[in-house]
Amino acid sequence: QVQLQESGPGLVKPSQTLSLTCTVSGGSITTDYYHWSWIRQPPGKGLEWIGHIAYFGSTYYSPSLKSRTSISRDTSKNQFTLQLSSVTPEDTAVYYCARGRERVGYDYWGQGTQVTVSS
Repeated sequence: QVQLQESGPGLVKPSQTLSLTCTVSGGSITTDYYHWSWIRQPPGKGLEWIGHIAYFGSTYYSPSLKSRTSISRDTSKNQFTLQLSSVTPEDTAVYYCARGRERVGYDYWGQGTQVTVSS
C-alpha cells in the first residue's frame, strides 16, 4: 500500500516562496513508469494540475505556473518537493501530492494540506 503525506507551512506571506514536501512510503519514487504530481484545489474551484516529476527525474509543469514552479526529489528520503515562488492570495488552496501513470491516471493521493497566502 503506497502512502503519500504532504508537509509544509500552512501560511505563507505574499511574494514569498511556498515550499511543500511529499513523503512517500510503501513504494519507491523511482519505480518505472510512475510520475509524482502536485495538484491543488483553490476554494470553490476544481482541481488544478501544477506539475510532476517522472520516475527517471524529468519534470513537467503547467504552462500557467511554469515560470514560478520547481519540483525536485530526494531519492534517499523517498520525497519530492514543490516550490512555488512569488505567491499571491490566488495561490491559496489545498495542495495534494499524488502518484500517477500515463493513460491510467492517479491511483494514490495524499490527504492534502491547506496553504493560505496572506499577510
